[in-house]
Amino acid sequence: QVQPVESGGGLVQAGGSLRLSCAVSGRGFSSYAMAWFRQAPGKERESVARITWDGGSTYYADSVKGRFTISRDNAKNTVYLQMNSLKPEDAAVYYCNLVDYVSGYVPFPTWGQGTQVTVSS
Repeated sequence: QVQPVESGGGLVQAGGSLRLSCAVSGRGFSSYAMAWFRQAPGKERESVARITWDGGSTYYADSVKGRFTISRDNAKNTVYLQMNSLKPEDAAVYYCNLVDYVSGYVPFPTWGQGTQVTVSS
């Protein structure tokens, strides 16, 4: 069973940067696409970035395009999210997960605890 563990969140001023990390235990990391999601209070969890198993292709939600960069290191079973030019609306709990391409990038059922990102204006 795979288990994501997110880290790197914190409090940052608007315009600042953070780099999130997600280490995944268990087998299969290098065979699957990975995605970062976020959930703000009172809102549904949304996907913000995705990367293919080999890092060759990425996808970004319009709201973060040009500001966030997803990357992965399969040797370390880790995926990253570099977040620049942060805005107050980026504040949320951020999660990562494996996603299944065949099913339309449905996330795996096991979630980590997430990492809180707070952006002050």
